[in-house]
Formats: sequence, C-alpha cells, structure tokens
Amino acid sequence: MRVLIVDDHAIVRAGLRRLLAEEAGLELREAASGREALALCREWRPDLIILDLNLPGLGGLELIKRLGMEEKAPRILVLSLHDDPLYAMRALEAGAAGYVSKNAAPAEILEGIRRVGDGQSYVAPNLAQEMALFSVRAPAHRLNDLTRRDLEILRLLGDGSSLQQIADALGLSYKTIANTCGQIKAKLGVQRTAELIRIAIENKIAPGA
Repeated sequence: MRVLIVDDHAIVRAGLRRLLAEEAGLELREAASGREALALCREWRPDLIILDLNLPGLGGLELIKRLGMEEKAPRILVLSLHDDPLYAMRALEAGAAGYVSKNAAPAEILEGIRRVGDGQSYVAPNLAQEMALFSVRAPAHRLNDLTRRDLEILRLLGDGSSLQQIADALGLSYKTIANTCGQIKAKLGVQRTAELIRIAIENKIAPGA
C-alpha cells in the first residue's frame, strides 16, 4: 500500500515513519505542503494519505476537497492538533475517511491508519463521542455556522496572509475572498479583519503571524 505523509513539520513526518516502520507492505513518501501533496498524488497515486490540516498555503480542508475530485481518489486520514468536533465534521464532510488527534496514543493512531487503509472509516473514540453530542451543543459553538472554506480563510488570515495571498493559495479571485470575509464577519458578529485574526488565534485555528 502506498502511503503519503503530508505535514509541514519534518519531526512529525519522521515520527510517523518510525511508527509505521514495522508495518509490512507499506511504501512511504512525504510532502511538506498542500501543493506538493497534490502534485505527488497525481504522479504517484497513493492509496492512503495521512494529512495534517494546518499546511502552508493550500490547507488540509481545501486539499481534501481537491483530492476527492481526482480520478483515483486516495483514502484520507486526518492527523491534526485540532481535536474540536467541528473540525472533524468539516473534514469528514469534505471527504476524509478518518480523523485522529496528534495527541492520541501511538496505538490509536496506528489503529486509524490500519482501518482507513483497509477501506473503513475511523474517528478516535473520544472525538466520536464529542461529535455525537455536537448537535446538542452546536448553538453555543461560535464557529458552528462557518463552512469548510470559511475555516480555511480564517486559518490563513490568522497565519498572516493577505487577501490576495489567500486568493492565490485557494485559486480564487480577490473579490471572492473579500466577499467571503465579509460573510464570515457577519456570521461571527464582528466588523474588522483584525477581529477575525484574533478569533482565529483564540480558537487555535492558527498560531498567529
């Protein structure tokens, strides 16, 4: 099975390689960005992708959607620091087959890799429970009304990207990004872009520029 590890941190990629070292029948490759991963997928055609969401430029949520449009779409397991049920739901809605937090034990991460690699779905048990309860708590969740693309734009704003840089990263026009930012502000009840950046950082969507 061809497995592509997509994470912008070399130490995470190395750690996953060590974790998978004793798994038989795997061929591993790595990518440090969404653009690199997309190009490698078209060239190498991996069966499984282990994907971080916080990637420079083209982020994980957008990448999941684009990979789903490929002729031979790979299975995707998200391995992210985000353990919020909203992120897991958006990733699964975009087309991911599984979701595990980077804070999970190695055995749980391996279980997710094996299950998704075998064609099943997998969500870490504690997160699955949170997702089941999410609909009950949803009205209190500040980001509940944000779409996958809204979250991606919010992440890039929090990383310090300008509207033009976001447009270039997502392959959209400046006007589309500006209009979407206006819609995000309305959803969150704020007026300034600086407030969106603050929300991104406070909610750990982005570490901040």
